[in-house]
Amino acid sequence: MASKRLLKLASGILSASLVLTACGGNNGNSGNSSSPSPSPSASSGSSSPQATQDAPTPVTLSIGYATGDPAGKKAIEDVLDAFSAAYPHITIKNLSETTSDSYLDWLKTKDAVGEFPDVVEMRDTKVFADAGKLAELPEELHSLFSYLPSYEGKYYNAPLAANAPNGILYSKKAYADAGVTELPKTYDEFIAIQEKLLASGISPIVVGGKDLWHMGFWVNYFLISHVYAKDPDWNSKRTAQTASFTDAQVVQAITDYKELFSKYVDKGWLSTADNQTASILVSGKAAQLFSGPWMIGQILEADPNFELGFYALPDREGKTTVVGLPGLSGWSLSSEAAKDSNKVEAFSAFVKFFFDPAQYKTFIENSGSIPSTSAKMDIEANEIMQQVLAIAADPGIQKSMMINQWYGENAIPPQFRNWYYKLLQELIVNKGDVAEYMKQADAEYDSNVKANQQ
Repeated sequence: MASKRLLKLASGILSASLVLTACGGNNGNSGNSSSPSPSPSASSGSSSPQATQDAPTPVTLSIGYATGDPAGKKAIEDVLDAFSAAYPHITIKNLSETTSDSYLDWLKTKDAVGEFPDVVEMRDTKVFADAGKLAELPEELHSLFSYLPSYEGKYYNAPLAANAPNGILYSKKAYADAGVTELPKTYDEFIAIQEKLLASGISPIVVGGKDLWHMGFWVNYFLISHVYAKDPDWNSKRTAQTASFTDAQVVQAITDYKELFSKYVDKGWLSTADNQTASILVSGKAAQLFSGPWMIGQILEADPNFELGFYALPDREGKTTVVGLPGLSGWSLSSEAAKDSNKVEAFSAFVKFFFDPAQYKTFIENSGSIPSTSAKMDIEANEIMQQVLAIAADPGIQKSMMINQWYGENAIPPQFRNWYYKLLQELIVNKGDVAEYMKQADAEYDSNVKANQQ
């Protein structure tokens, strides 16, 4: 297991103003008059009129968040438990998503039945802001963050973390057994490694395709390498119908994706869940996993002695572009909850508590995330996570977004992403023609755009 070191995150600007630092600012217990204080201890025995008058008003907050990544879910739950202990007058109603639906669909269902959370981990800000479901982030919270994403000039999100780069998590033993002595400098060298791994008798790559969102890692590697690295505004051109999924660069991206899945991905990928990938990797059944740094802890927890490596995957020309631009997501307050001043105060207290170093440091370490906040603090990061942080901070590595993370004019129809991932699963299973499948993508995209304009 890689040894742990103390990593000091000094204030430093990343691409697109993203800063690898964490919060040392406001604290839910700091006595700031804008946030409620923890309830007085029951042991105080005070029953005076003044004590009763000063006691904070009891309030209930429903909090909704995604549960796709086990490490992230556990990290959020730990902070919620600590917040409940520190603020006993604020009752947390946990609404974590527990269905097989997409997170967007789950939130839409909650909204339809009148159970939209007061506080929500928002990943589809445009959808719900346009529907009038979100309140603006209180101004007193803005200074907590190094960068706040805006939508139509308004701030709705307290970003849980910075957008983390994905990369190849690999077994050093599997690489050594296959005779791999150097990491790839180009995508073609990466493919040559896959051939060596196949020849050694191991499945080169494990994919958790049973969870549809997991498909985004590989799909977006190819889209970023072939499309967004060269044209970050491609989505807006597709919406305006001046670009097409049948464009040569998109067809090449999906052709490379199809070839990779057909030749080098473990055959059970469609029935493998994301939470199974770590155990498959450490068991020696597969050599590599393409995912984000949140998997580092899960892999080392499965086997503390596992010799794990990580690197960002270059394109054919040797250029490396990774996910890393700040996204339009984070903790948001519902517009309905914003009508209640006690809930607004409780929300502000929650955000300050969540991003206080006492909690946020642990959240970042346990979830394998990159800090989004403005002041510096010390976090513990093993050698592998240090590599991730170095990639995120490297100005020589271009930063981009996944297809569904772009916002403003580059936002795609919210229902398109899942449809597209399913289409690309079918492409592999049916051994389909890429150009024909991309014609389907154009038709569906235009249909979605039209439906959203009505």
